[in-house]
Amino acid sequence: MELIFFKMPNSNAKSHRGHPGGQEAGRRELVSRSLQSAQHCLENQDFGTAYAHYLLVLNLASELKNDVRETFQFTLFKWAEELASLARIQDLFNCYEQALELFPNDEIICNSMGEHLFRMGFRDEAAGYFHKALKLNPDFADAKENFYRVANWLVERWHFIMLNDTNRNLIYQKAIQKVVHSGCRTVLDIGAGTGILSMFAKKAGAPCVYACELSKTMYELACDVVAANNMEGEIKLLHMKSLDIEIPKHIPERVSLVVTETVDAGLFGEGIVESLIHAWEHLLLQPKPKNQDIGTEDYGQVIPAGAIVFGMAVECKEIRRHHRVGVQEVACVHLAETVEFCSPTRASVNSEETIEPYTTEKLSRVPGGYMPLTEPFQAMTVDFNNLEELKSLATRKPCKFSVPVTQGGILDAIVVWFVLQLDDEHSLSTSPSEETCWEQAVYPVQGLPDYSVKPGDTVMMEVCCQDCYLRIQKISIITSEYGMDVERENTLALGNEAELCSALASLQTTSTPDGMGQECMLESTEIALLNNVPYHECFNAAIGKVLSSLIPTRESMSMDVDGHEREMNFEKSQNKNSSYTTHDPLYVLDVSEGFSILPIIAGKLGPVKAYSSVEKEQHQIALNIISEANHFPKETLEFWLSHLEDESVVLQRPKSDKLWSIIILDVIETSGLIQQEVMEKAAISRCLLHSGGKIFPQYVVMYGMLVESQSLVLESAVQGTEPTLGFNIAPFINQFKVPVCVFLDLATLPCVPLSKPAELLRLDLMNPYLNSSNREVKVQVCKSGQVTAIPFWYHIHLDEDIYLDTSSDSSHWKQAAVVLDKPIQVQLGDELVLNVQHYKSNIPNGELLQVTSHLGLLDMMAGYQRDAVKGPSQGVVGPWDCISKRSGGNSLPLDGMAKRSQQGSLSQDHDRRHRLAFKSIISARLAGTPSALKD
Repeated sequence: MELIFFKMPNSNAKSHRGHPGGQEAGRRELVSRSLQSAQHCLENQDFGTAYAHYLLVLNLASELKNDVRETFQFTLFKWAEELASLARIQDLFNCYEQALELFPNDEIICNSMGEHLFRMGFRDEAAGYFHKALKLNPDFADAKENFYRVANWLVERWHFIMLNDTNRNLIYQKAIQKVVHSGCRTVLDIGAGTGILSMFAKKAGAPCVYACELSKTMYELACDVVAANNMEGEIKLLHMKSLDIEIPKHIPERVSLVVTETVDAGLFGEGIVESLIHAWEHLLLQPKPKNQDIGTEDYGQVIPAGAIVFGMAVECKEIRRHHRVGVQEVACVHLAETVEFCSPTRASVNSEETIEPYTTEKLSRVPGGYMPLTEPFQAMTVDFNNLEELKSLATRKPCKFSVPVTQGGILDAIVVWFVLQLDDEHSLSTSPSEETCWEQAVYPVQGLPDYSVKPGDTVMMEVCCQDCYLRIQKISIITSEYGMDVERENTLALGNEAELCSALASLQTTSTPDGMGQECMLESTEIALLNNVPYHECFNAAIGKVLSSLIPTRESMSMDVDGHEREMNFEKSQNKNSSYTTHDPLYVLDVSEGFSILPIIAGKLGPVKAYSSVEKEQHQIALNIISEANHFPKETLEFWLSHLEDESVVLQRPKSDKLWSIIILDVIETSGLIQQEVMEKAAISRCLLHSGGKIFPQYVVMYGMLVESQSLVLESAVQGTEPTLGFNIAPFINQFKVPVCVFLDLATLPCVPLSKPAELLRLDLMNPYLNSSNREVKVQVCKSGQVTAIPFWYHIHLDEDIYLDTSSDSSHWKQAAVVLDKPIQVQLGDELVLNVQHYKSNIPNGELLQVTSHLGLLDMMAGYQRDAVKGPSQGVVGPWDCISKRSGGNSLPLDGMAKRSQQGSLSQDHDRRHRLAFKSIISARLAGTPSALKD
């Protein structure tokens, strides 16, 4: 059915033609017939035609608005779903615009419009509709959830940490004050964010201050901040990139000072080089001649004036286990040597896409710590006041470095930081030894045959700036066994041909010769999962127990728990070509996300037909190679999505007359939150299991404890006006705070435990009747202090005897924590009562957890990255809140890891992995529809 759009008649307008009585009768007749037609169309699920009829009714008879409001909403939402599925986006938005003309103050329609915008990536616009819905109804829980869900994209978490960094703010203020007092009269703030640097300039006395900000949300926030600090008419804010600023169209003349902080942990990753080249060519006055003592009012300059980049080779087990597969056999499955796994940082070298060549980490918080293998070395200097130098950065040849090894160990990464020189007097360091809001850039070393080094060895590398990124590449090791003299240009002073051959043999490079095997790029979390030996051993044991209970007892098919006898007997049974194995395999489905070898583990334990939901072609190739290396029959492993036309029906029967023996679900995200729609997936899965079949995991227990952590507080909200040097910013940016921090490492989190771990929640996937939607948890305080947060983690039970602890040292999962809006003072011996409520969010779907205390209100989340947490005074955590790239000023709109100050980034995916959609046969929830229609 095609929806016909038409101009809406004005029902309040009086006709100048015809008899008023006859016109009124005709109007009523048309309205009555249209209502009947709309109801008939709804019965036939013809939502488009029904919507058109309701549109006509509401324009002809506005007095019926209250009577048909809910039915109209339902019709609108159903028709919008159809339009979205047909990719008729413009028609969808036209429908909502028409609906909002009729119901401009309808919070449910506003919220639903925001949800569609959110799904399509229009986050700023979505936030506007969510915010409007909240203004219309401050108690509207769905809108509250949704607004705070987008908060993490719109105002990224590092804003809070930076604004709380008093030292950083003070040094920038002093540098700006100094140059303004020396005569700079016009200032442009590139990537203004909240506008704090612009306000520094204005307070210092600059007559003309301009600021540009690309993010719509940050621009509007800056407008509010500037107005609240009584500078509304004195700072001109521009919602645009600096690259688009034109003179005199946007600013009347060239400026004498550009201030910016568009730098990430790798210095160049937010586009500072490109923006400053453009600024010098089009926006700044000519630079001041060197070595001339003249005034600054007629010349241009930049703060920061320059930077020095430092590097250091380190050993770090945590970095290693996220970027190199360190096991050759996992739960009796041999990982074929012909498959070479690598993380995205290595793949970025040869990728046609612009992939960040580094990850980030706050080294002071890395679990297990790190060990320097070399002294710090100066890798690069850059003068931001030199246009020619900026232009040459991207074209100059890579600089070759040879760095002596001073400490024996394992070469895991090159760590990079910088000193930002604001001027000749003021500077900021991002060194791992400094307390700073920045993280360090980490370049994992991959592809070497041997990573061990000893004093006297040399680490060689090339350093360059390419595609707006600082790149550390071609990392190699030269051993000291042959007395080689390694020069900066990587030339070797060798005495004879034999010595040369020996030296070449000792040179380990990251290049892979042709024909060496299949390269398979995995996310860092997927590599950490492969390295998680207890995870695979637990699944091996649990799967074996289920299969042994389902397979008829006979000598040739006996199975033991450790898997060795199972593997041997399975091979015997295959060789005997038994009719059971040929015709009656047990079906195992693995719908865990990302790269998983669990189907192969299952296939080694008995007569199994294993299905994997792996979608990426290179992952499928790698799994097939591993299967062949383990002597699997080719038909044992199937890729389920290749059998389906629609991903949304992943959970269905393997065959029309068959059911699954085991279904493996992803329940916990690596971020530390519970996956979306986990209970819906479990409900569907239970319907697809044959007698004796199991879902893995069978149940999950969440644990938490009370802690005092100033670090988490500073990372969650701006703490008043003191850190921002008296400027009123906190009330505005704190509108976007969220109560949950993710990707935490509890082992290194700066905190003081105030209680022992307590069980907060149990989710049973096999026996849902055991779940409680409301639970009271009493937590005994074992140390006096202020409760500022509740970290939480999980025990994932594959059965009653076998479970995985997401807080263990080998875990590939991180942890999360609720941060309280206000600290709760407790004394030793107090009892904190938490009311734990488990309920569902709206769109996107997920599982939520609310915890209420008699001493105060706090919200706990057990949701997927895109899920939210309700709370009267709190927000909700949004998707991957620690990992998106900064979007202010001229920063690139890339999905990736934040390069500044977010913890846990070793395990954060560089790009978003595909999310399997599940068709819910239990619930068809509609955004904003009456609850009766949702059930």
